[in-house]
Amino acid sequence: MKKKNWSCAAAFTLILGLLIIFPCPSFSMDEIPIIDIQAPFLRKIPIAIPAFVFSGEQETLRDVGEKGGEYFAGAVDFSGYFMVQSAHDKPGFPTLDGIVASKIDFSIWKKQGVELLTSIGLVLAGDGQLEMECRLFDVIQESLVVGKRYRGPVSDFRRMFRLFASEVLFQVTGRQGLYESRLAFVSDTTGHKEIYICDYDCTGVRQITRDQSIALSPAWSSDGNWLAYTSYREGNPDLFIKHLDGGRGVHVSKPGLNITPAWVPGAFQLAATLSFEGHQNIYLLTGHGKVIKKLTHSWDIDVSPAFSPDGKQMAFVSRRSGSPQIYLKNMESGRVQRLTFEGNYNTSPAFSPDGRNLAFVGMRRGEGINIYRMDLDGQRVVQLTQNSRDNEDPTWSPDGSLIAFTSSREGVFNLYVMTAYGTDQRRLLSMPGAQTTPRWSLKPVRFE
Repeated sequence: MKKKNWSCAAAFTLILGLLIIFPCPSFSMDEIPIIDIQAPFLRKIPIAIPAFVFSGEQETLRDVGEKGGEYFAGAVDFSGYFMVQSAHDKPGFPTLDGIVASKIDFSIWKKQGVELLTSIGLVLAGDGQLEMECRLFDVIQESLVVGKRYRGPVSDFRRMFRLFASEVLFQVTGRQGLYESRLAFVSDTTGHKEIYICDYDCTGVRQITRDQSIALSPAWSSDGNWLAYTSYREGNPDLFIKHLDGGRGVHVSKPGLNITPAWVPGAFQLAATLSFEGHQNIYLLTGHGKVIKKLTHSWDIDVSPAFSPDGKQMAFVSRRSGSPQIYLKNMESGRVQRLTFEGNYNTSPAFSPDGRNLAFVGMRRGEGINIYRMDLDGQRVVQLTQNSRDNEDPTWSPDGSLIAFTSSREGVFNLYVMTAYGTDQRRLLSMPGAQTTPRWSLKPVRFE
């Protein structure tokens, strides 16, 4: 870690504790290319993350610098859109004389083959608060792309780095939401299937249910404060709707099945499959568990509802044609159309955050169970996983750049992630037992 004095000239201030935000001057978005995350073939942008510049001799700063450098580089790399070169991974990596453009020798970084460069300064203020000034530069143009400044408790340094990583990703993709998101999933690490939540990268794992039974199908509310899921803790597959702070909630226990919940975007309502009338149909419920109306009318099985981001369409799985296939219902007109025709097993539909694509699970003869993506405009289907045993349960990151899923490619089912086009497939989590059914939280919105 290199020690230097640095200027407080960045144009954006965020006090984490008070969440006070001041506007920053705009920088030209023409300085760097925007990545089209819908493109099937992506070239990773080389980015350099040198050692931070910090002021003072405090042990606290050195500790934040060491831990923060590794954490920030990992966050940027996690997106799958950058080729990261960092001081943490490369001994002897070039250092910075300061964080402003006049203190940076861009020729050094051009020789490193990078196109983007971060400069981050740290100082411990007199009141003990951590101040972090962060800048992103276009190395080729030798120009500032964006500058941000954060202030808050030292214990919040990871959140500050997440915020700046989010800004870096936004500058090159035009989208946000990944780094402040969370995942819910099912794990049998205790010997029972329980529901857990964690940060976007599967750190900070927290157990939510302790039913000592079978808990399934976690679903996030639009505001990120509620989880709906199915549990057998009372012997029957019942629906539970639980607030994550305080533990208050609702238990829905109608005769038969109460399964596969899915929240309506922007509303305190959810859909779920219930069989209290005999057949397995999808119903609309309030967030308090009261049935509003029946959404599907089948003489067979309708399950796994999934709403488009605007709530105007609902994908679901039905066996009305003889085998499990995915259908789409227009919530205004009530019209239902079949989406999948290839293969005799298609399930687990998941809308992309922009509503343009649908990820789903399909079984093809001789190819096992894999994840596919359908373009809803032309209904073109692309296979995302292959030759890796069974792959299931796709869920989109809130910015649409990544898809988390379950795979048995290493034997036991575990959680993996890939870009929206199937590249950079990698394992997310290391826990005993099996991990399944990941569900990514949405960008938080208020209920109407």
